[in-house]
Amino acid sequence: MTPDFSSCTFHVITYGCQMNKHDSERICGMLELCGATEVTSIEAADIVVFMTCCVREAADVRLYGQVASIKNVPLRQGSPLTKRIIAIGGCIGQRDGAELVRKMHHVDVVFGTFNLGMLPALISDAINKAASQVAILEAGEEFPTCLPTVREHAWAAWLPIMIGCNNFCTYCIVPYVRGREKSRTMEDILEEARRYKDEGVLELTLLGQNVNSYGRDLFSEPRFAELLHKVDDLGFARLRFATSHPKDISDAVIEAFGTCESLMPALHLPVQSGSNEILRKMNRGYTRDKYLATVEKLRAVRPDIALSTDLIVGFPGETEEDFQQTLDIVREVGYQQVFTFIYSRREGTPAAKLPANATDEEIQDRFDRLVAVVEDCAKHANDADFDTTVPVLFEGVSKKDGNVLTGHSAKNQTVHVALPEGRSADDYLGRILPVHVTRAKTWYLFGEFA
Repeated sequence: MTPDFSSCTFHVITYGCQMNKHDSERICGMLELCGATEVTSIEAADIVVFMTCCVREAADVRLYGQVASIKNVPLRQGSPLTKRIIAIGGCIGQRDGAELVRKMHHVDVVFGTFNLGMLPALISDAINKAASQVAILEAGEEFPTCLPTVREHAWAAWLPIMIGCNNFCTYCIVPYVRGREKSRTMEDILEEARRYKDEGVLELTLLGQNVNSYGRDLFSEPRFAELLHKVDDLGFARLRFATSHPKDISDAVIEAFGTCESLMPALHLPVQSGSNEILRKMNRGYTRDKYLATVEKLRAVRPDIALSTDLIVGFPGETEEDFQQTLDIVREVGYQQVFTFIYSRREGTPAAKLPANATDEEIQDRFDRLVAVVEDCAKHANDADFDTTVPVLFEGVSKKDGNVLTGHSAKNQTVHVALPEGRSADDYLGRILPVHVTRAKTWYLFGEFA
């Protein structure tokens, strides 16, 4: 029986990866199906749901601080509840379970990554029984594809093709909170993709912790390249995927960038370090040379491909020489975008037992130097598109200026265009339009309609 939250409001706060963002869309879909109304602030919400990430320590600190700050926020006038319901899900929910309730007594619901569909019932029990509810499954029996979803944009959709990870990088907690790799059937994925195409979705993003392993558990070998071609045949304007582990990307997937018409020339390929010794300690499964050979293959197939990556500074054992090799690989590849992180020790991972050999000051200095090189490379990459015309999918208006439209190019660059006088932003949102680039900045392009 579906709980009735028809007089309630809710607000969902999301940390972390695209998978969490998609899970949040499912939460919105479930709560709206129960009659609840989404609002944009905690103060206006009767139910607040945190979808959490535990990859880095900062996420834990942020969660505890934000949940603590809600404790004394009064309920809105007219709320049908006697207290605000606070629910915590995602990776921290899976990892910590009932410990969250013990540490934060005003938390009402804790759920894990495998029991998303139980959330409405857990909230209902928390309301009716006036007691905290905790439900954590160790694994999901089925892929949660049947849950309702409320997408952020009608023209874009996330489509999970698999969950979990088998790689066990020594710094990463994901395999412990998301479980082992489990692929959806190709038929199930294509059915959902066709539905999105019929609904007018322009840009489809295939999701997984390591999409290159798709199908290994179903077919005894990865069949991600085959899936890409089948989705490409459906005729989406844009096709993307995330995330791609460098050790598992096959020549067939690389070749798809040259043969799949809808596959965009952008790839997130996390290198993490430029040092073979650090890569070995991270258990990444590839060397610097193998990674660079993959980049060379990609650019041979798609010369204009924009590459982005993740980099960790200060991994245990990293020397100045190791760090210099990281700087060198950034310069050699010329990334369009780099997500830089200072190593965050995660209990339960092998790297947590390794001794640090650099001070916080030395690590911060390395981080600052890395950011400077990253910015130079990003600016150089964007400069290549100055005075060219690029197709842009418009998604909204700038947070800083409501008279500036914003969207993304095929290479996933942020692109801004001044809203033409007398026109509404709604005239452009959800459309792919040509933009002539008049300014190239480090993190965005600015242009005018061509």
